[in-house]
Amino acid sequence: MRPRFGYGMVLLLIVSTYVLAIFAEHRWTVTVLLAVQTVTVWQSLRVAHARPGLRLAGAIVFVLALAAAVLSLLRVGPLTAIAFSAASALYLLAPFAIVRDLGRRDQVDLQTMLGALAAYLLIGMAFGFAYECLAQLQSGPLFGERGDPPLAEALFFSFVTVTTTGYGDLVPAGNPAQTIAVFEALTGQLFLVTAVAKVVENWRPRNWTREVR
Repeated sequence: MRPRFGYGMVLLLIVSTYVLAIFAEHRWTVTVLLAVQTVTVWQSLRVAHARPGLRLAGAIVFVLALAAAVLSLLRVGPLTAIAFSAASALYLLAPFAIVRDLGRRDQVDLQTMLGALAAYLLIGMAFGFAYECLAQLQSGPLFGERGDPPLAEALFFSFVTVTTTGYGDLVPAGNPAQTIAVFEALTGQLFLVTAVAKVVENWRPRNWTREVR
């Protein structure tokens, strides 16, 4: 049995997280954002029927992220970066479970398409939070003369990179951001190749099915 609403609810939560991230200008919004992220990952793992070990790992990362977000809210040390790194880890857990679930399906339907899109968006979000974490941790500005990006700009750069669009307006000034950007571009292309291959392999138009019958 598949959970009700399935990957459609996951997509709705991802969009909600992105909207919250755009307006995340205060410390308390990090805590709210993390709560929505946790619900998103929980729904993703639930719909994908993730293994108990993966769910346990997600729960551990969430506890650490929540503690970092609360301490950051109380201004106890520079822990905002830790919260963003935990958020990135949470968003990297879900795509593994989703891709595994899609691989078990013997036909392509609406949930398959929504699941593939959700996994792709989760990858972009995960790298976006990773860039924001780097901006908080490293001494120099992430984008050189452009300085450190707000969260909305970090997510924009992430999706431009994962889709290999490459507008060129934002460029990492050095490593490790440059290396992570290359890895993200390769990950995005590899995901598209495997996801599209899965869809093409199992896609059967209705008229083909009727001819076989």
